[in-house]
Amino acid sequence: MPTVRQCSFCGHEIPPGTGLMFVKNDGTILWFCSSKCRKSMLKYHRDPKKFKWTTKYLKVK
Repeated sequence: MPTVRQCSFCGHEIPPGTGLMFVKNDGTILWFCSSKCRKSMLKYHRDPKKFKWTTKYLKVK
């Protein structure tokens, strides 16, 4: 049975058969649900806690 994975950036679930697996040089495996998440993490080095559309968003008053 395929497992449901979570996006490494936004935290949303990735259905089996979809998404993108990225393996870093140190052997760390990152899963992304979309190119938006992949680019945000790898290309722009963004913090997922600062974006409302992620599940990792922190509401700071």
